[in-house]
Amino acid sequence: MTTATGPDFATPPGFLLGASTSAHQVEGNNLASDWWALENRPDSPVAERSGDAADSYHRWPQDMDLLAELGFNAYRFSIEWARIEPERGQVSRAAVAHYREMVRGALSRGLTPVVTLHHFTSPRWFSELGGWASAEAVDLFAGYTGTACEVLAEGVRHVATVNEPNMLALLYTLLRGRTGADGKAAGSGSGSGSGSGSGESAAGAVADVRLAAPDPQVTDILLRAHRAASAVLKAADPACQVGWTVANQVYQALPGAESRAAAHAWPREDLFLAAARDDDWVGVQAYTRNLVGADGPLPVPQDAVRTQTGWEFYPQALEQAVRHTAQVVGGCVPILVTENGIATDDDRQRVDYTRSALAGLAAAMRDGVDVRGYLHWSALDNYEWGSYRPRFGLIGVDFDTFARTPRESARWLGRLARAGRIPGRHEGLAGATGAPAAP
Repeated sequence: MTTATGPDFATPPGFLLGASTSAHQVEGNNLASDWWALENRPDSPVAERSGDAADSYHRWPQDMDLLAELGFNAYRFSIEWARIEPERGQVSRAAVAHYREMVRGALSRGLTPVVTLHHFTSPRWFSELGGWASAEAVDLFAGYTGTACEVLAEGVRHVATVNEPNMLALLYTLLRGRTGADGKAAGSGSGSGSGSGSGESAAGAVADVRLAAPDPQVTDILLRAHRAASAVLKAADPACQVGWTVANQVYQALPGAESRAAAHAWPREDLFLAAARDDDWVGVQAYTRNLVGADGPLPVPQDAVRTQTGWEFYPQALEQAVRHTAQVVGGCVPILVTENGIATDDDRQRVDYTRSALAGLAAAMRDGVDVRGYLHWSALDNYEWGSYRPRFGLIGVDFDTFARTPRESARWLGRLARAGRIPGRHEGLAGATGAPAAP
């Protein structure tokens, strides 16, 4: 177990410290995807279209240059199924070559690529079949994974099959509450999770999203698809480290509500964490907490400081999510923090949040929790599933000119990455109220 020196914590050798993005949120013009179809429907519930997004499909070399220059050693990005297989059975060799070049680009810049195969978006044709509710979903995803192996063969060692499957399965419940039970609504193969989108525009008419649970049928299919894809990846490269990422909700029970909170958490989070016990790693994605009382989930406290997504400012969530994940998987599966961040226009608030979150992470690591990396959400300001308003980026983006401007938070975190250290536990964190530092 690594020990801390002074106020800072020295990260172990090979520790990944970088940032994350997802294809649809930064690439732009993902024309063959179900989310593009949803955004552009005449009756679309989505407030803003993704359009050009951050134009990272063309500007990824600049993005990787910035991350490397800032001092980061890892970059998590996704490859887009809808680009690789825009029509069923039709593989775009150009798209495969594009993503292979991205992997080469990351490695040549000293950035360890962490590649996600499915980050909420699917090909439109897949969604029209029923998406993740289709009887063909497992085989179709395994087939796509086989094609993706051509990209991963360039030197990828960390692969996430599915991003936030618990949120993906939840979206089917929300969509069916609005459109019926056939699961074939446009966009039914995509969603928004705890950190990768607010979900407000896609939630349909469900009265209280906090009470909704992931669709059981879709949950089962996602579990089987994950195992099938893992088998394909291992057959292609036994050294490949495979996992998936889970939206950690940090359910906190009020006194006397412990059993209620545990029962609430099982289908929404812990089932998906337990499924990772046989994986090479599991991704933790945490942003805030959710309080649970004797009658169920509670709203955000009225006096809480909120971020641009409406979530409570609660950096302690990361430590609690990491400890909980380690407990559920039995401490035998390494953890990779694949998302953690804050939507804010105040970069000082971003630094304060991240410093506290990392201090909690250091405390967990000191206690023996096996954490292999921290990837901040997000590398860039991006399209947050219906809105460009939330600003999660370490690097600011002008969506008219596509100019990239690293924020001070990016320089600060990059210096830590270069030095191989993160902030240690600092006074006041355990009892913090969640308020940001004063300007």
